[in-house]
Amino acid sequence: MSAVTAENCLAANEWICGEYVRSRGQELTDATLEHIVIAATSVGIAVLVAFPLALLARRWRPAAGSILGLTTVLYTIPSLAMYALLLPVFGLSASVVICGLVLYSLTVLVRNILTGLDSVPAETRDAARGLGYGRWRLLFGVELPLALPALMAGVRIATVSAVSLTTVGAIVGHGGLGNLIHSGMNSYFKAQVLTASVLCVLLAVVADLLLLAVQRLLTPWTRAAGGGRSTPRAPRRDAVLDAREAI
Repeated sequence: MSAVTAENCLAANEWICGEYVRSRGQELTDATLEHIVIAATSVGIAVLVAFPLALLARRWRPAAGSILGLTTVLYTIPSLAMYALLLPVFGLSASVVICGLVLYSLTVLVRNILTGLDSVPAETRDAARGLGYGRWRLLFGVELPLALPALMAGVRIATVSAVSLTTVGAIVGHGGLGNLIHSGMNSYFKAQVLTASVLCVLLAVVADLLLLAVQRLLTPWTRAAGGGRSTPRAPRRDAVLDAREAI
């Protein structure tokens, strides 16, 4: 009876259907890979764009309000409207989705990078300058490593959001798993909608856990003794030495 049920779950249009996963394995794999490529590409580009914007806002404070305000306004634009605005520029391509996700990620990334850099203790900067660090060596050798917890927190949020918003790209035919969700909803194909939705959630969870692991590997000094709880500690005067050892 169970074998018959497994074979007929597609015909019965059940929500949970192992036969659908077995028979549509290649389709699910292709959609998942497209989803990963779009989300990862958009977050990577967003980091490259957000970093100089954050540095500009930090170096030239009068520009900070404009930069943060602009990225916030971009974040409030509905995704359907955003894609409609980008469509004349990029056409029906994955670039529409990637560009939209980049713009949505900027507000989180710029704010978190600024927060991380501003949280570096002044005495740490003074110690680095006393060791002969110039502006750029101070930034990349001391400030950026110490700002990594805040930066990585922003990357994690942006990544989870990108995985979720990629599905909206189905309206232009480049939504990864969103394509399956969209077509499944139009045809009321229950197994396809549920399977693609679950895979999307799993992608977000796995991506977040992987980035958390990377963050812990890159910032060993943040692991406080006593169960690894992230209780804030007073900054040490030799924090610059910790940063130098970590890179």
